[in-house]
Amino acid sequence: MVTGTGEPTALESELRALAGSVLDPELPVVTLEELGVLRAVHVSGPGRVEVELTPTYTGCPAIEAMSSDIEQVLHEHGIPDVTVVTVLSPAWSTDDISAEGRRKLAEFGIAPPRPHSTDGPVPLTLAIRCPHCGSTDTELLSRFSSTACKALRRCSVCREPFDHFKEL
Repeated sequence: MVTGTGEPTALESELRALAGSVLDPELPVVTLEELGVLRAVHVSGPGRVEVELTPTYTGCPAIEAMSSDIEQVLHEHGIPDVTVVTVLSPAWSTDDISAEGRRKLAEFGIAPPRPHSTDGPVPLTLAIRCPHCGSTDTELLSRFSSTACKALRRCSVCREPFDHFKEL
C-alpha cells in the first residue's frame, strides 16, 4: 500500500498527529508540528511508515533526536517499521512556525521570529520585542545562544537577557 501524492489517508493523518506531537529536543515547549519541521507521513506498506523532516538548518544536531523520538512514538503505537528521512527542499523557514508555536516560544521567554508576509508593506524596523516586558528597546549580546538558530539579546528596560529565534 503506497500512497501517492494526493491527500493523506486517515491512517496517515493519525500517524502525522502522533509524530507531530513529539516535542522539539532543543525547544521542549513546542511540538515538531508547531515548529513546522514535520513535512509528511506516508504509509508505504503494512506496518511500514516513512516520515519526512526538514531541519531548521542543514547542520542541526537535533534532527537525530527528533528522528529517534518519532520512531519511538510510532513504535509505541504499533508501527514496527519506521523510517525518518531528512528533506532539504523546500528549506525550512521561520514562517513555518505556527501561531501556537510562536505563542509558546514567547510564553517560554524566547522572542519568536517575526512573521513575514508576501502581502502588504515590508516592515522596516529591526526591533526585537522583549518576551518578558514587551519593550522593543533590546540589544544583541551574541549572534548565537544556546543553539545556533537563536541569538542572545538583553532588554534595556527590564535588563533581562533572552533568546531570540532568528528569522530565516
